[in-house]
Amino acid sequence: MRFQLLGPLALADGPDTVVLQPSKPANLLAALLLHANSPVSAEYLQRAIWGEEQPATARAALQTCVLRLRRLFSKHGVTTSIDAVPGGYRITAEPPTLDLLGFRDRVRRAAGLDRDPEAELCALRDALSLWQGSLLANVRSVVLHRDEVPRLAEERLRAVERVCDLLLALGRCGEALVDLWTATRVHPGHERFHEQLIEALYRSGRQSQALAEYRRVKGFLLEELGVDPSPSLRRLELAVLRGEDLGPAGPAAPRVIRGETVALPAARPVTAPDAAPSTAPDAASVMAPDAASAPDQGVPPVTAQGVSPAQAQGASPVTPQAASGVVAPGPTPVPAQGGPPVPAQGGPPAPAQGATPVAAPTPAAGTTFAPVATPRIEPVPAVPHFTGRAAEAAALTARLTAPPPPGPEDHRPLTVLVSGAPGIGKSALAQHAARLARDAFPAGQLLVRMTRADGEPRPADEVAADVAAALGAAGDGRALLILDDVVDADQVRPLLTLRGEAGAGPGPAVVVTSRMGLGGLIATHGGWVQRLTTFTETESYALLLTALGTERVEAEPRAAHRLAAVCGHFPAALRILTARLLTRPGLRLADAADWLGDDPLARLTLTDSPDHSVSGLFDRALGRLDPRLSEAFTHLAQGPPTLLDDRGPDDDGPVPEAVREQLADAGLLEDGPPGPYRIHDLLRAHVRRTARIRDRRTEKV
Repeated sequence: MRFQLLGPLALADGPDTVVLQPSKPANLLAALLLHANSPVSAEYLQRAIWGEEQPATARAALQTCVLRLRRLFSKHGVTTSIDAVPGGYRITAEPPTLDLLGFRDRVRRAAGLDRDPEAELCALRDALSLWQGSLLANVRSVVLHRDEVPRLAEERLRAVERVCDLLLALGRCGEALVDLWTATRVHPGHERFHEQLIEALYRSGRQSQALAEYRRVKGFLLEELGVDPSPSLRRLELAVLRGEDLGPAGPAAPRVIRGETVALPAARPVTAPDAAPSTAPDAASVMAPDAASAPDQGVPPVTAQGVSPAQAQGASPVTPQAASGVVAPGPTPVPAQGGPPVPAQGGPPAPAQGATPVAAPTPAAGTTFAPVATPRIEPVPAVPHFTGRAAEAAALTARLTAPPPPGPEDHRPLTVLVSGAPGIGKSALAQHAARLARDAFPAGQLLVRMTRADGEPRPADEVAADVAAALGAAGDGRALLILDDVVDADQVRPLLTLRGEAGAGPGPAVVVTSRMGLGGLIATHGGWVQRLTTFTETESYALLLTALGTERVEAEPRAAHRLAAVCGHFPAALRILTARLLTRPGLRLADAADWLGDDPLARLTLTDSPDHSVSGLFDRALGRLDPRLSEAFTHLAQGPPTLLDDRGPDDDGPVPEAVREQLADAGLLEDGPPGPYRIHDLLRAHVRRTARIRDRRTEKV
């Protein structure tokens, strides 16, 4: 059970949340939690509950509020107690049980990662994810909103400001703009946010918008506060007007404007190019114990130094400049195995054939540049301890290594579609097969991520430009592209004609992974489809053997089979389960099966990384659906199994067959006509649980 302060005051147990209605006990609980682990005087608690004008019976009424809170804790199984101490009360909490303490703990840990900007950025975003809305929106205490809320809001603003600094330093201005548009409108008097927004716009090539934003904030400050913009904002405006180079961004180095150095918080030298963990959306292999916290299975773990094993083995050597703390400006090429260098995201595009390349600006002596952003195109990584899918991997490898047919069709790229439900293991299979077939692609193998970190699809023209630049530097022979997590066919079509002109030889082979069936793409461009389903019982058991070790699993084979069954033989669920069991080597598998069986959805999550959960995976998948499809799927999942029966074209029932086919195409329904559709048990349970939570969002104290 967790207390939530960073938003409406609530009690949470896994995905279940009880939001407390406004009441005097809610005021008391908020006041205690804001000062958790410290004695809080009765006088302060009385002011927090009733304000400055208190009733004569306030002391006795305070004791009544404490009793009501204790009854509420008992009702919801909260083990935390409210202890009476001399002169007042105290509540004890830890970071896992109180989101405010968890936020502060993660911010402290982020501050210790200043040698690794990507890791610091990830830690800060993890901390900010704990904020769930307007602070204490359901607590009607004038004292708390006057004295406590502004202080907590300032803690959040400092973290957001640091996140935007890091994004600018990493060259990810587009991501920074998303946060800064909101921050500047919600906090119009916070000049640092406006400065960051203007800088991000200017660095993105949007000079006129940057100047318009400066005029807007200047007008606000003059009209509302009667003051001029700060000196740093005025210097920034002048630099934008003159079209000057702002130099390296953010906290990694001083910012130079017109020869004047604007001091920023010092950062230690960067000792190696940072490599953020990959974010492949699917998993079908077992991670090594030290990779349990990686976002998705099938991605090489990141070492303590921030360099992936693939880099350590020579995929991306550390240059002497990087070792000395100085990184050359512009994108850092990441060579594929025997293939072309890949431009980093946000770097300048490769010059067109025959064009004169433009030299990058020469850095001033002693300048330390921030590391470049993690590229969205990279060499295909190895999948550690790939397990299962033997037949599928062999078939996909054979298809990739088969010689192209003769004739003009050899200019059309070989296309293979790997599709299936979210978390079924599409990315891992594609990457594993690509590594097995690497000798057939001397020009290199590239993993192209088709969605951004927030799940939004990348525009087709942006991806096509990046891929064309990468292939333009390829050597002789054929290349392989894995287009990972494709959202629709329009994202793919521009990539199927690259280097396919007459006389240019065969285009690159293309492996597409997608939750969607993409039948229209196959119909117009041809190709071969590999549709994945859940593991067999044998594959699930083999996965547990590989992840947990033969000795542990074979000591309790029946319990291991029970664990696999509770996970529904779903690869993502098994991956999360094995990660949890690896952190508890002394836990018996039979005890784990009993514990997991009580509430599999709530417990198939990594407690130190809540985003890695089966429920989160399903939420993100359902969030991509058209609202009408989402509503239809919810109706099917909550209704009786007969709703999924095939009743023929003349009896569509409450959910027409055309809609069911769209849901099957999206990977949310299995099988279909002739015969019934099916919904995976975990997915059905998730939809029903979500509906129950939505129906009981509030409870009176």
